[in-house]
Amino acid sequence: MATQMTAPRSGVSLSPRALYEEVAELLRQRIFRRELEPGNWIDELKIAEECGISRTPLREALKVLAAEGLVTMKVRRGAYVTEVSEQDLADVYHLLSLLESDAAGVVARQATDGEVAELQQLHGELEAAALPGQENALQFFAVNERFHMRLLEISNNRWRDQMVADLRKVMKLNRQNSLLKDGRITESLAEHRAIMAALVARDAITTTACMQAHFLSGLNAAK
Repeated sequence: MATQMTAPRSGVSLSPRALYEEVAELLRQRIFRRELEPGNWIDELKIAEECGISRTPLREALKVLAAEGLVTMKVRRGAYVTEVSEQDLADVYHLLSLLESDAAGVVARQATDGEVAELQQLHGELEAAALPGQENALQFFAVNERFHMRLLEISNNRWRDQMVADLRKVMKLNRQNSLLKDGRITESLAEHRAIMAALVARDAITTTACMQAHFLSGLNAAK
Protein backbone atom coordinates (compact mmCIF):
# COMPACT_ATOMS: atom_id res chain seq x y z
CA MET A 1 0.00 0.00 0.00
CA ALA A 2 1.32 3.43 -0.93
CA THR A 3 2.45 5.60 1.95
CA GLN A 4 0.30 8.70 2.43
CA MET A 5 2.15 11.99 2.37
CA THR A 6 2.15 14.36 5.29
CA ALA A 7 1.30 18.02 4.71
CA PRO A 8 4.04 19.39 2.42
CA ARG A 9 6.26 22.07 3.88
CA SER A 10 6.63 24.23 0.76
CA GLY A 11 3.00 24.65 -0.30
CA VAL A 12 3.19 21.79 -2.84
CA SER A 13 -0.19 20.06 -2.98
CA LEU A 14 -0.38 16.44 -4.12
CA SER A 15 -3.52 14.29 -4.34
CA PRO A 16 -3.72 10.86 -2.69
CA ARG A 17 -3.54 8.78 -5.91
CA ALA A 18 -0.50 6.54 -6.52
CA LEU A 19 2.15 8.48 -4.71
CA TYR A 20 5.05 7.92 -7.07
CA GLU A 21 2.91 9.04 -10.04
CA GLU A 22 2.14 12.33 -8.31
CA VAL A 23 5.79 12.88 -7.50
CA ALA A 24 6.79 12.00 -11.06
CA GLU A 25 4.38 14.58 -12.46
CA LEU A 26 5.61 17.21 -10.01
CA LEU A 27 9.23 16.65 -11.06
CA ARG A 28 8.25 16.42 -14.73
CA GLN A 29 6.70 19.89 -14.61
CA ARG A 30 9.67 21.31 -12.72
CA ILE A 31 11.93 19.99 -15.45
CA PHE A 32 9.76 21.47 -18.20
CA ARG A 33 9.69 24.85 -16.39
CA ARG A 34 13.50 24.74 -16.10
CA GLU A 35 13.36 24.78 -12.32
CA LEU A 36 15.46 21.64 -12.74
CA GLU A 37 17.74 22.20 -15.74
CA PRO A 38 19.51 19.62 -17.90
CA GLY A 39 22.60 18.37 -16.07
CA ASN A 40 21.25 19.25 -12.61
CA TRP A 41 21.42 16.51 -10.02
CA ILE A 42 18.16 15.69 -8.23
CA ASP A 43 18.45 16.50 -4.51
CA GLU A 44 16.41 13.57 -3.16
CA LEU A 45 16.56 14.63 0.48
CA LYS A 46 15.40 18.17 -0.30
CA ILE A 47 12.53 17.10 -2.56
CA ALA A 48 11.37 14.41 -0.14
CA GLU A 49 11.29 17.00 2.64
CA GLU A 50 9.43 19.54 0.48
CA CYS A 51 6.74 16.98 -0.39
CA GLY A 52 6.57 15.38 3.04
CA ILE A 53 7.35 11.90 1.71
CA SER A 54 9.93 9.19 2.17
CA ARG A 55 12.60 8.59 -0.45
CA THR A 56 10.98 5.31 -1.57
CA PRO A 57 8.15 6.84 -3.67
CA LEU A 58 10.58 9.50 -4.87
CA ARG A 59 12.92 6.85 -6.21
CA GLU A 60 10.01 5.09 -7.90
CA ALA A 61 9.09 8.43 -9.51
CA LEU A 62 12.66 8.85 -10.74
CA LYS A 63 12.46 5.41 -12.38
CA VAL A 64 9.37 6.59 -14.28
CA LEU A 65 11.16 9.73 -15.47
CA ALA A 66 14.23 7.68 -16.41
CA ALA A 67 12.03 5.43 -18.58
CA GLU A 68 10.73 8.60 -20.30
CA GLY A 69 14.27 9.83 -20.90
CA LEU A 70 13.86 12.93 -18.72
CA VAL A 71 16.34 11.89 -16.05
CA THR A 72 19.45 9.72 -16.08
CA MET A 73 20.17 7.45 -13.12
CA LYS A 74 23.65 6.53 -11.95
CA VAL A 75 24.34 3.64 -9.58
CA ARG A 76 25.23 4.90 -6.09
CA ARG A 77 25.19 8.49 -7.33
CA GLY A 78 21.52 9.30 -7.81
CA ALA A 79 19.81 10.90 -10.79
CA TYR A 80 20.24 14.04 -12.86
CA VAL A 81 18.13 15.79 -15.50
CA THR A 82 19.05 14.38 -18.88
CA GLU A 83 21.27 16.50 -21.11
CA VAL A 84 20.12 16.25 -24.73
CA SER A 85 22.90 16.15 -27.31
CA GLU A 86 22.58 17.43 -30.88
CA GLN A 87 22.38 13.83 -32.06
CA ASP A 88 19.60 13.11 -29.55
CA LEU A 89 17.65 16.11 -30.85
CA ALA A 90 18.19 15.07 -34.47
CA ASP A 91 16.95 11.55 -33.73
CA VAL A 92 13.89 12.76 -31.81
CA TYR A 93 12.90 15.31 -34.44
CA HIS A 94 13.39 12.76 -37.22
CA LEU A 95 11.01 10.30 -35.58
CA LEU A 96 8.48 12.99 -34.71
CA SER A 97 8.57 14.21 -38.30
CA LEU A 98 7.76 10.73 -39.59
CA LEU A 99 5.01 10.07 -37.06
CA GLU A 100 3.30 13.46 -37.07
CA SER A 101 3.50 14.01 -40.81
CA ASP A 102 1.85 10.63 -41.28
CA ALA A 103 -0.87 11.65 -38.82
CA ALA A 104 -1.36 14.95 -40.64
CA GLY A 105 -1.90 13.12 -43.91
CA VAL A 106 -4.51 10.89 -42.28
CA VAL A 107 -6.32 13.93 -40.89
CA ALA A 108 -6.35 15.64 -44.29
CA ARG A 109 -7.99 12.56 -45.80
CA GLN A 110 -10.33 11.44 -43.04
CA ALA A 111 -11.17 14.23 -40.56
CA THR A 112 -14.72 15.51 -40.36
CA ASP A 113 -15.47 19.13 -41.15
CA GLY A 114 -16.04 19.67 -37.43
CA GLU A 115 -12.61 18.29 -36.56
CA VAL A 116 -10.94 20.50 -39.14
CA ALA A 117 -12.84 23.44 -37.64
CA GLU A 118 -11.39 22.55 -34.22
CA LEU A 119 -7.89 22.72 -35.66
CA GLN A 120 -8.74 26.05 -37.31
CA GLN A 121 -9.84 27.39 -33.95
CA LEU A 122 -6.57 26.30 -32.33
CA HIS A 123 -4.68 27.89 -35.20
CA GLY A 124 -6.56 31.10 -34.50
CA GLU A 125 -5.30 30.96 -30.92
CA LEU A 126 -1.77 30.55 -32.29
CA GLU A 127 -2.21 33.68 -34.38
CA ALA A 128 -3.38 35.59 -31.31
CA ALA A 129 -0.40 34.41 -29.25
CA ALA A 130 2.19 35.33 -31.88
CA LEU A 131 3.10 38.66 -30.33
CA PRO A 132 6.45 39.87 -28.99
CA GLY A 133 7.39 39.02 -25.40
CA GLN A 134 8.34 35.95 -23.41
CA GLU A 135 4.87 35.53 -21.88
CA ASN A 136 3.32 35.36 -25.34
CA ALA A 137 6.03 32.95 -26.46
CA LEU A 138 5.12 30.60 -23.63
CA GLN A 139 1.44 30.87 -24.57
CA PHE A 140 2.33 30.17 -28.20
CA PHE A 141 4.28 27.10 -27.05
CA ALA A 142 1.28 25.80 -25.08
CA VAL A 143 -1.24 26.33 -27.90
CA ASN A 144 1.19 24.84 -30.41
CA GLU A 145 1.37 21.67 -28.35
CA ARG A 146 -2.42 21.51 -28.06
CA PHE A 147 -2.71 21.81 -31.85
CA HIS A 148 -0.32 18.93 -32.43
CA MET A 149 -1.93 16.76 -29.75
CA ARG A 150 -5.42 17.36 -31.13
CA LEU A 151 -4.26 16.53 -34.65
CA LEU A 152 -2.86 13.25 -33.33
CA GLU A 153 -6.11 12.47 -31.51
CA ILE A 154 -8.08 13.03 -34.71
CA SER A 155 -5.76 10.70 -36.64
CA ASN A 156 -6.85 8.00 -34.15
CA ASN A 157 -3.84 5.70 -33.69
CA ARG A 158 -3.14 5.12 -30.01
CA TRP A 159 0.21 3.44 -30.65
CA ARG A 160 1.44 6.45 -32.59
CA ASP A 161 0.05 8.73 -29.87
CA GLN A 162 2.02 6.87 -27.20
CA MET A 163 5.29 7.06 -29.15
CA VAL A 164 4.83 10.76 -29.91
CA ALA A 165 4.00 11.55 -26.27
CA ASP A 166 7.25 9.95 -25.10
CA LEU A 167 9.33 11.66 -27.80
CA ARG A 168 7.78 15.05 -27.08
CA LYS A 169 8.78 14.81 -23.42
CA VAL A 170 12.41 14.56 -24.49
CA MET A 171 11.95 17.32 -27.08
CA LYS A 172 10.59 19.63 -24.36
CA LEU A 173 13.95 19.51 -22.60
CA ASN A 174 15.06 21.89 -25.35
CA ARG A 175 11.97 22.88 -27.34
CA GLN A 176 10.81 25.86 -25.30
CA ASN A 177 14.16 27.62 -25.65
CA SER A 178 14.00 27.28 -29.45
CA LEU A 179 10.73 29.22 -29.62
CA LEU A 180 12.33 32.11 -27.74
CA LYS A 181 14.91 32.61 -30.49
CA ASP A 182 14.44 35.72 -32.59
CA GLY A 183 12.10 35.09 -35.50
CA ARG A 184 11.23 31.48 -34.62
CA ILE A 185 7.63 32.18 -33.62
CA THR A 186 7.05 34.04 -36.89
CA GLU A 187 8.54 31.13 -38.84
CA SER A 188 6.57 28.55 -36.88
CA LEU A 189 3.33 30.46 -37.42
CA ALA A 190 3.95 30.63 -41.18
CA GLU A 191 4.55 26.87 -41.19
CA HIS A 192 1.30 26.30 -39.31
CA ARG A 193 -0.55 28.46 -41.81
CA ALA A 194 0.72 26.24 -44.62
CA ILE A 195 -0.27 23.09 -42.73
CA MET A 196 -3.72 24.49 -42.03
CA ALA A 197 -4.28 25.58 -45.63
CA ALA A 198 -3.38 22.10 -46.87
CA LEU A 199 -5.67 20.49 -44.28
CA VAL A 200 -8.60 22.68 -45.30
CA ALA A 201 -7.95 21.81 -48.95
CA ARG A 202 -7.90 18.10 -48.00
CA ASP A 203 -4.54 17.79 -49.74
CA ALA A 204 -2.89 14.91 -47.86
CA ILE A 205 0.38 14.99 -49.82
CA THR A 206 0.94 18.71 -49.23
CA THR A 207 -0.15 18.46 -45.59
CA THR A 208 2.39 15.68 -45.02
CA ALA A 209 5.16 17.67 -46.73
CA CYS A 210 4.32 20.84 -44.77
CA MET A 211 4.47 18.98 -41.46
CA GLN A 212 7.85 17.49 -42.37
CA ALA A 213 9.14 20.97 -43.24
CA HIS A 214 7.80 22.25 -39.93
CA PHE A 215 9.83 19.72 -37.95
CA LEU A 216 12.95 20.35 -40.01
CA SER A 217 12.71 24.07 -39.22
CA GLY A 218 12.10 23.24 -35.57
CA LEU A 219 15.23 21.10 -35.46
CA ASN A 220 17.33 23.84 -37.05
CA ALA A 221 16.03 26.32 -34.45
CA ALA A 222 16.75 23.91 -31.60
CA LYS A 223 20.42 23.43 -32.47
